[in-house]
Amino acid sequence: MDKTYSPQNIEQPLYERWEKAGYFRPSNQGDSYCIMIPPPNVTGSLHMGHAFQHTLMDTLVRYKRMDGFNTLWQVGTDHAGIATQMVVERKLAAQGVDRHSLGREQFIDKVWEWKAESGGTITKQMRRLGDSVDWERERFTMDDGLSKAVQEVFVRLYEDNLIYRGKRLVNWDPKLKTAISDLEVENKESQGSLWHLRYPLADGATTADGKAYLIVATTRPETMLGDAAVAVHPDDERYQTLHGKYIELPLTGRRIPIIVDDYVDQEFGSGCVKITPAHDFNDYDIGKRHDLPLINILSDDAHVLSAAEVFDLKGQPRTDVGTDLPAEFAGLERFAARKAIVAAMDSAGLLDKIETHNNKIPYGDRSGVVIEPFLTDQWYVRVAPLAETATQAVENGDIQFVPKQYENMYFSWMRDIQDWCISRQLWWGHRIPAWYDDAGHVYVGRSESEVRAKHGIAESVPLHQDNDVLDTWFSSALWTFSTLGWPEDTEALKTFHPTDVLVTGFDIIFFWVARMIMMTMHFLKDEQGKPQVPFKTVYVTGLIRDEQGNKMSKSKGNVIDPLDMIDGISLDTLLEKRTSNLMQEKLAQQISKRTKAEFPEGISAHGTDALRFTLAALASTGRDINWDMKRLEGYRNFCNKLWNASRYVLMNTEEQDCGTQGGEMELSLADQWIIERFNGTVKQFRGALDQYRFDQAAAIAYEFTWNQFCDWYLELTKPVLAQGSEAQQRGTRHTLVNILEQLLRLLHPLLPFITEEIWQRVSQLAGTHADTIMNQPYPQTQAVRFAQAQDDMEWLKQVIVGIRNIRGEMDLSPNKPLPVLITKADDTAKRRLTDNASFLAALAKLETVTFLAEGDDLPASATALVGRMEIHIPMAGLIDKDAELARLGKAIEKAQKDLQRVAGKLNNENFVSKAPADVIEKEREKLREAEDTLAQLQEQHARILEM
Repeated sequence: MDKTYSPQNIEQPLYERWEKAGYFRPSNQGDSYCIMIPPPNVTGSLHMGHAFQHTLMDTLVRYKRMDGFNTLWQVGTDHAGIATQMVVERKLAAQGVDRHSLGREQFIDKVWEWKAESGGTITKQMRRLGDSVDWERERFTMDDGLSKAVQEVFVRLYEDNLIYRGKRLVNWDPKLKTAISDLEVENKESQGSLWHLRYPLADGATTADGKAYLIVATTRPETMLGDAAVAVHPDDERYQTLHGKYIELPLTGRRIPIIVDDYVDQEFGSGCVKITPAHDFNDYDIGKRHDLPLINILSDDAHVLSAAEVFDLKGQPRTDVGTDLPAEFAGLERFAARKAIVAAMDSAGLLDKIETHNNKIPYGDRSGVVIEPFLTDQWYVRVAPLAETATQAVENGDIQFVPKQYENMYFSWMRDIQDWCISRQLWWGHRIPAWYDDAGHVYVGRSESEVRAKHGIAESVPLHQDNDVLDTWFSSALWTFSTLGWPEDTEALKTFHPTDVLVTGFDIIFFWVARMIMMTMHFLKDEQGKPQVPFKTVYVTGLIRDEQGNKMSKSKGNVIDPLDMIDGISLDTLLEKRTSNLMQEKLAQQISKRTKAEFPEGISAHGTDALRFTLAALASTGRDINWDMKRLEGYRNFCNKLWNASRYVLMNTEEQDCGTQGGEMELSLADQWIIERFNGTVKQFRGALDQYRFDQAAAIAYEFTWNQFCDWYLELTKPVLAQGSEAQQRGTRHTLVNILEQLLRLLHPLLPFITEEIWQRVSQLAGTHADTIMNQPYPQTQAVRFAQAQDDMEWLKQVIVGIRNIRGEMDLSPNKPLPVLITKADDTAKRRLTDNASFLAALAKLETVTFLAEGDDLPASATALVGRMEIHIPMAGLIDKDAELARLGKAIEKAQKDLQRVAGKLNNENFVSKAPADVIEKEREKLREAEDTLAQLQEQHARILEM
């Protein structure tokens, strides 16, 4: 092995060898275990959130693969309709080309070209992260097989009366001219205005205080042209006489009713609210309750129409409502119209006042423009029947959420679910399989030929396909079964579905997780005809934030690229990366300043294993994670520690007799102890992974590897290898290589690269060599063999630590041999000290060990306690009396606090009356031990004081 651990020299060659050898494929043996990767969008690159989730998924897959399961980690990417279309449109615009000038087919060809060119970025990153996905099964949400599944689902849902086309209010992006999902809407706090407008009462009506108008407060005065009513609260005494009366809507000449609704907040403004069902989601719901007309006043690019469009709640035109709009506003962009309408109201004496008002404004996360609630014809999924079945799956435990509290989030969405708008006005995506004739009749089918055959439509009758595409979430909702070959009844589908675990963020529980459950349970059934779930467990992760707890974003300049953590990056390159695309000079300067302060010398290389171990160690269940560079550096040191420890093992075992060919072996106390410690570690580590406690698994692995194996056991082997008998040396070499070999297998799911590299050398000595570690059996818990060795060694460690503490506190050289006097040692303590004299001599550097009988003279000594036994190091010529008195004083103070705490618990009647008898007895034993410890310390203090 190289003297220095250099991850850059081992990681990529190892991954290439793994992939070429096909080690990531299912073994086709054992029970199946399948994880579906949340498909990343082809538009970008992986960020720290991806690295975090991929680390957890790969850890589970490698663990199960080694544990004998037939594992599949299904890989793939999402076509990301709106995001991808925007990227390609921007590239074309830079060349002076508009997609409309190209036409739909040529534009789609350009998108495929771009996807082929840039789609490999993500897969390269995944390989660098060590993802053991089955690349031979890689899927894309627009490939032929998945497209066929999408068509099939759409047609069947339509035939089941679960898909329909209707005119409803949607989030509309007036720049992109498409409906978008709630997830693509970013609400930003903004300081705006609240306009108080006077609406004249009709038919001579007046308010209780004699006014001939009502005052409505609005943040969007431009939508008043589409008002269908004014609402007041039914209990508002100010307006009791106006229920059912009318308003003369200013600027339009329309009469609109005054309605009563509990939605109205009496304390806000005047208690009167303008209701515009075609331009506000809350107003739309009120409009449904009161059968109000839907009056649309805006075009699809958010300009005022010359005449309003009026519909009933079913989307049919209404002819009983006037459509005239003031000519002076026609064609104005919505915010220009706002200014003009406010000015017109002011001129008419109908502007009461304007107040400053903080408001949340919805923006499109892709276009950056304000989103408009807009009335359009769209395709919808009727989700209530699907949601009922999907809710029951979680209620009855067929699907478990980890952490469990996310079930409540899931239930709250599913029990108040709205129909899902699935159509998008884009060109890139799955085109809706619906065709129209010239009369506007719609026909749904898998192809135009199927539609003609099914409905008897002659070839001479022109049909045109719907121009819209499906929401990206529609195809990703089919991910668990479409990737396995559905609608065909494939062997992969039979083997791997339902899948086992879904690892995902809480922010897409509704958008993706819930929809996968609904779709899967509707289309897949088990052999008994029961709806099949897509996965058995949903492990929900938090977000990765920066070290100050801020969400990572490009605008903040705090995004961390996982590859920069792996490979390192210079400060200059990092600055260029974070500021090159920023339009604002001031923002670029702020980010530059922050980056220089945070990474004055750039970021050094840490390797993939260190990054993975850090991410696992930070993975507290369901919580957001603050990134910690110091932890990353610490786990880089951990990898280095493992490397150096392995070099020590190899240097002491290569070309040596390690007992693999037989021969007498004698296991030392240290050998027996480390075998049992490792056995307990295996049990704890497996338990943590089985409970998805990656943080605990990392802590368990770290504690054993660094503290027990490296710091203790390797040191304990030195006296045996130097002075032990042939049988003892063979036993220790056998233990060294076998514990390290098993430890490497235990660590492999978290640290795949370094463990493979070392294992290839160590496994030959242990007699377990094979082509790769990843297909070797995962360590199992064994029956306890050396229980006494556990107790003896842990006791002996206390002795060694006690002596080392005295050395440290007394400033004694760690290499100076010391005489030790022992008092109050029982037969077990004497046996332990006598049998392990070589360990004590080597690790505690003892010159002599002398047992004193009770009553023997004891010179002034520094003392440590191990249970009731006292360890004394004579002070003469060695120890500073004042320093030892100070040390004992602190120890006495701590012992007094311990005694008070235990005594306080036993004096608590509530505790004594409710606690089990064995718990109370343990506390009483603690009290006796605390009293003995305090007495011993006080005795030592008094003895030294008398010197």
